Amino acid sequence: MEPSTDPADREPSADTARREIPARHPFAALGNWLARVDPGTHRRIKGLRLVTAYGLASALGTLQDVTHGLPRDASVGLLAANFALWASVSEARTTRPESSRDLALLCAAAALGAALYVCLAQPLLFFGHAGPELVLVTGAFLVGYLKRFGVTGGGLGSQIYIGQLLAYGAKLVPADLPGIAIAGLIAMLASIVPRLLSGPAERPAVVAALSPGPEPVAGRPSPEFVMGLQAASGALVIVALNAWLNLAESVWAITACTYVVAGSATGTVQRVRRRIIGTLVGVPLGLICLPIAEHAPLLIWLAAALAMIVYSMALPERYDIACGAFAFTLIVTLAVNGIHSIPFLTARAWETLIGGVLGLLAAMVIFPLRLREK
Repeated sequence: MEPSTDPADREPSADTARREIPARHPFAALGNWLARVDPGTHRRIKGLRLVTAYGLASALGTLQDVTHGLPRDASVGLLAANFALWASVSEARTTRPESSRDLALLCAAAALGAALYVCLAQPLLFFGHAGPELVLVTGAFLVGYLKRFGVTGGGLGSQIYIGQLLAYGAKLVPADLPGIAIAGLIAMLASIVPRLLSGPAERPAVVAALSPGPEPVAGRPSPEFVMGLQAASGALVIVALNAWLNLAESVWAITACTYVVAGSATGTVQRVRRRIIGTLVGVPLGLICLPIAEHAPLLIWLAAALAMIVYSMALPERYDIACGAFAFTLIVTLAVNGIHSIPFLTARAWETLIGGVLGLLAAMVIFPLRLREK
């Protein structure tokens, strides 16, 4: 009997071949997911830019010539790295000149937020240990309110809040103002250079958390004002809870409350659900990696960098995956920096739940927003 000349007898069908790919190539599923989420690799390029900006700013901020003469041993590198990272996340321009301009403004806004906290926190200690957190309430309001000035305005509000948050976490004082200014300048350089190199390879996607609110309704406050009021009201309740119960890390709850508020009550419900789901996945994954963080910190930094690339790719459309990636990054980087307390690290999950629920309640009670049908 002669061998068949029909190709169908000798070669597997296309469906069979596709089914065999995952078995032959363990990373095929990951590659297929990347192709679906980011078919043109634009978001992956932005993710690499975030990581590059963070690393460049951190390196420049630790140079002895930069920190020499500062009155306190403030972590200029850590401030600059975070200013540059989140400025790169918020920036969404197409051309290099516009992107460079926005990145400089966003880094300056972060430095301004840190300076505002430094100047206002000390008098607020009169209200107790939670008093300085009242500064974060103003930042939470600006995150929503400045969206009325477009994507750049939303980014500026977010950066002011992030600057306040970083100053709160680092316990900065007025003597650190020169360090804050230097960190802002370093962040500008570190974020602009990678953007100039990436050039037209990026096609920015607007982040939902920074997009403007719905169309205004006659006789009612502007949607952006309402969004700011909702976020600030939820944040104020969290400050009161911290003053009463002494929460482990109340700023995590304030941050969740601030960023889940959307342009409609329905959108807020979706953002709360996705943020909680993502956090409940990312935190356990980070906790599993605690032994690695202690014995192989370089490997953990690599994992954190990859997670931030995933964060950048998923943020415009898959808020749950983005929140999970960032929760993982936060847990493992805290562990690398010497924080191994399981109760403290797991507080990220339950305080995100508190913040999300309070943000949802504020969005449904305080001038609830609804999308208008066109």
